[in-house]
Amino acid sequence: MELLRETWSADKGWTAEGGDLADAQIVFYFVGPEVVRAADAFTHLHKRYPKAEIVGCTTGGEIAGEDVQDDTAVAVAVQFTKGTKVRTAGALLTSSDQSLDAGVRLAAELKGDGLKAIYVLADGILTNGSALIDGMRPVLGTEVVLTGGLAGDGARFKQTLVGCNGPLASGIVVAIGFYGDSFQVGWGSVGGWEKFGPERMVTRSKANVLYELDGEPALDLYKRYLGDEAAGLPGTALLFPLTVRPQGDENAAVVRTIVAVDEAEKTMTFAGDVPEGRVAQLMRGNFDGLIDGAGHAAEKAAQGGGATLALLVSCIGRKLLMGQRVADEVEQAAAALGSKAVTAGFYSYGEIAPHGFTGRCELHNQTMTVTTFGEV
Repeated sequence: MELLRETWSADKGWTAEGGDLADAQIVFYFVGPEVVRAADAFTHLHKRYPKAEIVGCTTGGEIAGEDVQDDTAVAVAVQFTKGTKVRTAGALLTSSDQSLDAGVRLAAELKGDGLKAIYVLADGILTNGSALIDGMRPVLGTEVVLTGGLAGDGARFKQTLVGCNGPLASGIVVAIGFYGDSFQVGWGSVGGWEKFGPERMVTRSKANVLYELDGEPALDLYKRYLGDEAAGLPGTALLFPLTVRPQGDENAAVVRTIVAVDEAEKTMTFAGDVPEGRVAQLMRGNFDGLIDGAGHAAEKAAQGGGATLALLVSCIGRKLLMGQRVADEVEQAAAALGSKAVTAGFYSYGEIAPHGFTGRCELHNQTMTVTTFGEV
């Protein structure tokens, strides 16, 4: 397995860290939404790697090595040398209601002999990540590792873009399948947030739209906790996510982040489902907990044996909270992965990975999710 990482910046243009991989089978790229046209990543990468599947998305920040950047692009070309095969499948969404069906179709298209893992990149605004995964899981079964992330748009929540062998566009979901006995994959996903305030019951919701907590309009209750921060919704909600779990099962909790609010209906829309009857509680972060969580995610991913390429997907909420210290979590992850790993990634609107306790793939928010790829 051979790798080549490239970066783009306004002052230097595209610069490659290594030689040439003309026979690369897959190229991942992540680009700041403000520089999509300037970087013109797909055109550049298609010329450089004419045989490769080329997939990418917009971000809330780009990760290259131990650095966190804004308004840049980072790409990693991968050339498998021991027989690993790669296939891509894409779907186009016009509304989040289509997410479940898209998941079923994508999984069915990629399912086949030797399938070891699927990596997903999806529109972060139009995709219901929970429904997408719910569509894929039954088709794939439990043996296929499913990871990835939802595209970002900084803290703006206006438009996110994804590309699959073409220019970046709205509404796209792409799934990349990896096949072969030599292929190895590892994963880890850890948050590091702490709970505060009383537990509340989700008394009214529909899919990823939350109407009521304890019989009270959800947005009103949330605003009371945020105080002056409520004026900046939905962006400020990234600093105070919800943990949601089934009654009586604390180990099955997932974190949910708001992506939109409706002042008239007093509702909050999340990147993933918030089912009725679940227990919800507010969370807040501290720097040390988040940084340690990133390191633990990378340690777990490295145990999978695929430590040559590491794709890091961290939540935009973590970046906004940590500010200038955000590079600390990437450095912690890189240290856990070791000097031989090539790392790249992005800040997202949602992270896709198996649950650390249940092993069931879920949509996560506010986590650092690390996927490692390698060959033996």
